[in-house]
Amino acid sequence: MNLELIGHISDVVGKIMVAFTAIMVHHRFWKEHKVDELVFRSMKREQLIGIIGIIFILIGFFLQLPTKL
Repeated sequence: MNLELIGHISDVVGKIMVAFTAIMVHHRFWKEHKVDELVFRSMKREQLIGIIGIIFILIGFFLQLPTKL
């Protein structure tokens, strides 16, 4: 493995960790039910967008992986 590949992998893993953390914070806050319905809807939408973002990051990673090897 070269340093460029290690850097690319680290970058993707870091982005996924940050995205996952943000999604889990929203999920935990949503489960506590201490906000109104408008905030619930907004948080669910943000959670879905975050999950889609993780999917796009993974797709991009796997598409770029063969050129990095």
